[in-house]
Amino acid sequence: MKTNVLRLGTFLSIGSPAIAELAAESGFDWVLIDLEHGCESDGGLPHQLRALRGSRTKAIVRVGAPHADLISRVLDWGADGIMVPHVNSAAEAEAIVQAAHYAPRGHRGFSRTVRAYGYGLRPPGDKMPAPLLMAQIESVVGVTHAAEIARVEGVDVLFVGPADLQFDLKHQPASEQDYASCLRSVVAAADAKGKAAGILVRELADLHSHVDLGFTHIAVDSDLSILRNAYRQVLSASNREALQN
Repeated sequence: MKTNVLRLGTFLSIGSPAIAELAAESGFDWVLIDLEHGCESDGGLPHQLRALRGSRTKAIVRVGAPHADLISRVLDWGADGIMVPHVNSAAEAEAIVQAAHYAPRGHRGFSRTVRAYGYGLRPPGDKMPAPLLMAQIESVVGVTHAAEIARVEGVDVLFVGPADLQFDLKHQPASEQDYASCLRSVVAAADAKGKAAGILVRELADLHSHVDLGFTHIAVDSDLSILRNAYRQVLSASNREALQN
């Protein structure tokens, strides 16, 4: 699924359907609904997915762990794809692909009555849509095995988790790679197998430099961080002490 077209997304951590709907109305190509670090519960997820219905914005859900039951449930609820954290080997990537695909590629259980198929009103027919699968590379080990992970059929995007990767690098003093070289390695591994490379950037100013590196699936910040920073800017600019004097 390699493409040079920039697919711009953002992370949704708050768990609000209104914010998910606003992100879609604003024109993001995709949003990441975060079940790993975000505030949303499994049971609340369908409400955010409903808020995206009818938009062109793809709903990618980050599961907290590569559990097959959670992966299949998220897809049954109507997610367009999944992101799985801490993928360190081809074997782990293969297990994720199998959990997300029906036979013969995988072992995902099939039901015609789930939300993804209109509760039975829109049966998928013989050709099942393939979910978009993002494997997160978040450790030195993951970077080392990035080429093997990219070779796994069904993995669409190698997605760098910058916070975890930089944290891991600090605790790997013997590593011959620095953060910049890790990014280049992941992009090269993805490109060699015709896969896409993705990353989260916290500052809009960093967008162009990461595009230049070869990343195409880029998420810019999260709803929580954007709102927090906006609140702080309001309070800083208001200069309440001066207004009260």
